[in-house]
Amino acid sequence: MASADSDPHGSPAGPAGTDRGEAVLVRAVAAYRAALGSRLVGGYALGSLAHGGFSPLVSDVDLGLILEDPVRVTDRLTIRTAARSVRAGGSALDQRLSVFWGTPATLQGQRRGGRFPPLDRLDLLEYGRLLTGTDARSAVARPDRTELLVAGAEFALGYLGRTTEIRTPSRLVSAGPRRVTKIVLFPVRFLFTAQTGQVGTNTLAARHYLARPDAPATSLVAAALAWRLEPPADGEAAALLGRELVPLYVHYIDDHIARLRAVGHRRLADRFHRWRTRLLA
Repeated sequence: MASADSDPHGSPAGPAGTDRGEAVLVRAVAAYRAALGSRLVGGYALGSLAHGGFSPLVSDVDLGLILEDPVRVTDRLTIRTAARSVRAGGSALDQRLSVFWGTPATLQGQRRGGRFPPLDRLDLLEYGRLLTGTDARSAVARPDRTELLVAGAEFALGYLGRTTEIRTPSRLVSAGPRRVTKIVLFPVRFLFTAQTGQVGTNTLAARHYLARPDAPATSLVAAALAWRLEPPADGEAAALLGRELVPLYVHYIDDHIARLRAVGHRRLADRFHRWRTRLLA
């Protein structure tokens, strides 16, 4: 299967599109250098601008920051203020800047503070691309399989758990291709990470999923990769979502119920079970 994350002809996921995302990172790094001064140890490109597959149509612009210890009570406000200054640039990509941050102590789990969830910490370790400062990833604790599973499950319940949206394809399509592709591909990525312990990039996760002979909703998953580059016709997308989105989610939820119970997170598994019941009601 050809990768939907690359395009030799310079489409939105090719060099021109990537340059637009990189420009946001350049502005963000400058803002954080000014705001943090010598406390900024290192800044990293994360997400699709680090591991490939960036699409200005749907991708976030992810930035990771490592600050000197100790965490200060003003750090959170400083991070937010600098992010707002970049987002005020006005473009859609400026608005999608997402900043993760911590100190060596918080990234080792020795202190609380910062914002660097396990899945993004793994992304930093596996794919982070140094943009400024010194590479300090030796200070970052690698999350284990259970930590990744639980973090992904909690995120899914908050971000993906709108049952009405999943069961009403026309409403989902009206939210635009960014929301549609995330709703389809996030469970595929979480399945990949749960099964491999690796970062679930869109292409790697989809290839892994599509290679499984028993996987449902393969037409939808393949289409969602293409939709990251070219928005679908509304009728086409709604019909495919109507046929395959609920089966995809039931497959994902069933997989995670078993995994969560196996590692002793029964309450979280029960929340997934209730989610399944709502989807099929």
